[in-house]
Amino acid sequence: MKYLMAGLGMAGLAGIVACATVDMPEPVEGQIVFDQNCALCHGDGGRGDGPLAAKLSPAPPDLTRITARAEDVFPRTRVLSVIDGYTRQAPDEAMPEFGLLLQGETVPVVLEDGTLSPVPRPLAALLVYLESIQR
Repeated sequence: MKYLMAGLGMAGLAGIVACATVDMPEPVEGQIVFDQNCALCHGDGGRGDGPLAAKLSPAPPDLTRITARAEDVFPRTRVLSVIDGYTRQAPDEAMPEFGLLLQGETVPVVLEDGTLSPVPRPLAALLVYLESIQR
C-alpha cells in the first residue's frame, strides 16, 4: 500500500509539472506573426524584398542571413531586442518597434548564454520562425 500511495503521489506530481510546462511555438506560428507584421518590408521569404522595401532607407536587411552575419550563431538576444524595440543601434534606424504588438502569455526562451528569459509567445514564435529560415 505504501508503494501504491508513493506511486500515485509521483504520478500526480508529474501531472502538475506537465501542466505547468509551456511549449515553445512552432515556426508556422511565427510565420503568421511575420506575415502580419514584417512581410511588407522584409518580403514573404524574409529576404528584404517586400513591397515597401524600395521606398525605405536604409533598405530592410535579408533576415535569412542573420546567422551568417553573426558568425554562424543565431543571436537570439539581439534579434529579440531589435524586434521589440528594447535597444536601437542608431537613431536613424527605420525598424519600427513591435514590443507593444507582441504581448501575451510568456514562454521561456533559451538565450545564447543558456539563461531562460520569459518572452511573450508571439515574439517567441517570430524568433523561432526567423531561426528556421536561416540559410
